[in-house]
Order: sequence, then C-alpha cells, then structure tokens
Amino acid sequence: MDKVLSVKNLSFSYGAMEAISNISFNVNKGDFVALVGPNGAGKSTLVKVILGLESGYSGEIKLFNFESNNFFAWEKIGYLPQRVNVFNPLFPATVGEVVGLGLLAGKKYPKKFSKDDKEKVNDTLAFLNIADLVNRPIVELSGGQQQRVFLARALVSNPELLIMDEPSTALDPETRDNFFKFIKKINQERSATVIMITHDAAQVGEYADKLLYLDKSLIFYGKFSDFCHSAEMEKYFGHFSQHLICHQH
Repeated sequence: MDKVLSVKNLSFSYGAMEAISNISFNVNKGDFVALVGPNGAGKSTLVKVILGLESGYSGEIKLFNFESNNFFAWEKIGYLPQRVNVFNPLFPATVGEVVGLGLLAGKKYPKKFSKDDKEKVNDTLAFLNIADLVNRPIVELSGGQQQRVFLARALVSNPELLIMDEPSTALDPETRDNFFKFIKKINQERSATVIMITHDAAQVGEYADKLLYLDKSLIFYGKFSDFCHSAEMEKYFGHFSQHLICHQH
C-alpha cells in the first residue's frame, strides 16, 4: 500500500518543554485519520512539524516517500490551519482571489495566474456549493462561509493529502455533522488522504477510518473500531464515554 506519510521516532521541544515524544506511525493513501487528544497533547505541533512550519525536531519524516527536507511538491498537500479567520478586517481580497492563493505552491517564478487556474478556482467553489460567492469580499462573509472559502483554498490544487486543524470547532452539531460528511465525500470521491485534528471523537468516528490518540506520546493508532475495545479507550475515556463513542461508530 502506498505511504503518503511516514513518521519515525519523532520528538520536538519548545525550549526545555517537550511537546511530542518519540512518535512513529504511517498514513496510507486513502486513509481518513482522526487525530485526537487532550488540550496541550501536541496535536497542532505534530502537524506543524510534519508540514515544516516548526524546525529543530529529531526523528524522521517522509512525505510521499521523500525525506521532508527534500520534499518540494507542496501542491500535493492542502492545509487548513486552526485559525483561518484571523486576518486584517480591511483585507480587500475577493473569495476567488483567496482561493487562488492555494495554487501558488505549485507555480514556478514568476507566479502568474492562468485561465486554467481560474477554472480550477470556479470548479472548487462549485464543488463546495459557494460558486456564487466568487466575487464577494472575504470580509463580508459569515464565519461558516469563510470556513468553506478557506477549505476551498486548501482543496483547489486537488491535493493528495488534506490536513485540517480543528476545522469544526465553531460549528453547531448539525453543521458539524454535515461538514464531516463533506470531508468524507472528498476522501472518497477525490481519493484524498485526510488527517483531521478534532475534539469530536464520538462524531468523527462515523467517518474516520483510523484514530490517532496523542498525549505528547502516541497512545493509540489504528482502526477506530479497534480503539473502541482497547484498554487505552477505557483508560482515557472511561466506561460511560466508551459506550457513547463506540455506539456512535
């Protein structure tokens, strides 16, 4: 099976504080991995180290079988960070312009947009059912609409790996469920490998194939159904929560 991501003995510290410790796991093509754990467990740090947004780690990271230091095909990866709505409220860009930024990683200098790029932007907005927003200023949109726009930016290059950091935090339960269904659709119809950081362990279990439970070190990694019957599940969630999460799945 094709490996999209391989992590071996990965550790990272902020100064004297160890954030993640001796983590090893593989993600295969087509996987939908839910990355969960308590606050301060190192989930966002793990993702940032994998994406090269933090340096100075020990261990090994391979992306699409390339050592991370020798990986340059960043257009293969779509990233939706945790706080996408933190930008200058006077930012004048339109939805189409914001989404188009997701194509820059695959361009050589000088980075100019083509007619083909415009079609990719329009197709992605249509896929997300927000094609009518293409010329709207991003600052005029609701939080839910902005979230879809930034997801479109992550998807516009048709990435083989989509990484999201708590994308459903601000959503109500019904909207959150629809969002998970949509990500599963991307996973299946676009054959995108998905890694999603989430606190919604119960709800995401309906859609994710695998669960990675992190608490600075790796506590569990495997099929969600196996986690439901594991000692780690009982230890970290307790019997009652175990019943709820496994019942959801």
